[in-house]
Amino acid sequence: MKKNKGPAIFIAVIVIAAALSAFRIVRSFTGESDGGSSYSSGNGKSVFKDFPNFDFGLGGSKKRPSRNTPYIARLYITGTIQEAGETYNQQWLMDTIDALDNDKNNLAIVLYIDSPGGSVYESDETYLRLLKYAENKPVYAYFASMAASGGYYIGCASKYIMANRNCWTGSIGVIAGQFIDLTGLMEKYGVKSKTIHSGKNKIMGSYDEPFNKEQEAIMQAICDECYEQFTDIVAKSRRLPIEQVRKLADGRVYTAKQAKENKLIDAVGSWEELLDVIAAAEFEDVYYDVEDYSYEPEMSFYRYLTGLADKLGGIRADSSAALPGAVQKIIEPEIEYPAYLYVK
Repeated sequence: MKKNKGPAIFIAVIVIAAALSAFRIVRSFTGESDGGSSYSSGNGKSVFKDFPNFDFGLGGSKKRPSRNTPYIARLYITGTIQEAGETYNQQWLMDTIDALDNDKNNLAIVLYIDSPGGSVYESDETYLRLLKYAENKPVYAYFASMAASGGYYIGCASKYIMANRNCWTGSIGVIAGQFIDLTGLMEKYGVKSKTIHSGKNKIMGSYDEPFNKEQEAIMQAICDECYEQFTDIVAKSRRLPIEQVRKLADGRVYTAKQAKENKLIDAVGSWEELLDVIAAAEFEDVYYDVEDYSYEPEMSFYRYLTGLADKLGGIRADSSAALPGAVQKIIEPEIEYPAYLYVK
């Protein structure tokens, strides 16, 4: 007879959480920090990295201390670009850029991009907000392991782009949508579904409606318009002829070396090398800090427990767990289309 592991898992979670809490309390009494570090990086710069603390309250988040000295902000753009996710949150990003723009001690933003891209709306909103910021202060960009599609789009708001030598970038193109027609399969197995609607194209792309040529043309027109917007931005940002950009913009990714050869980026190098470039170009003989700004979702004690229990028990509460992964991603995509997204 199979035993119910639920109680044992819950007890294990409680023990682990209690031990972690006690450990952090002891560290606070002994004066140990949670991982912050500072060091000198040359060229008159002081670099400080601030790691967030875990919050054992009921949803509060740690507030960033106010800055009283000049600094440049390393602003992380990581994960899929969407309204809200585990590593990316659009509202947080907009609020952060606003705060930096209004902070007299902030000297510049350096985008640290590690993203496959994401939705057209959020990518463009971020790009436009950074352009407004750039009217007053410089924006630079560093591409980490990937800055593709929407990630590259956002990077075009910067005056200078340096990429890690192992970075993949580019992927200049658009996905207007992914549709699956299950009508034939449903008919074979006697499954019936009907969505009541007005307007012949109101529910185009629904799994229980055939996708016709007219609807394909409608979606292609949307896709082409987003593509024109993307290529125009690249041409303007990189000061390249639009014909050259369109030739490069076939959706492929480029290595950092290839991107440099095609003038999609300015240089290949490390994060530290970009700091040196910025110092020489913008802030010669100026002392300033480099402070990290990255989104982290609020972590309450309850959320921590439920998340840990899910990992330990392999629990999947959603009713669609039995669906094949590829089908599930099409029916319930992670982001809204159209999208500037690199798809492996």
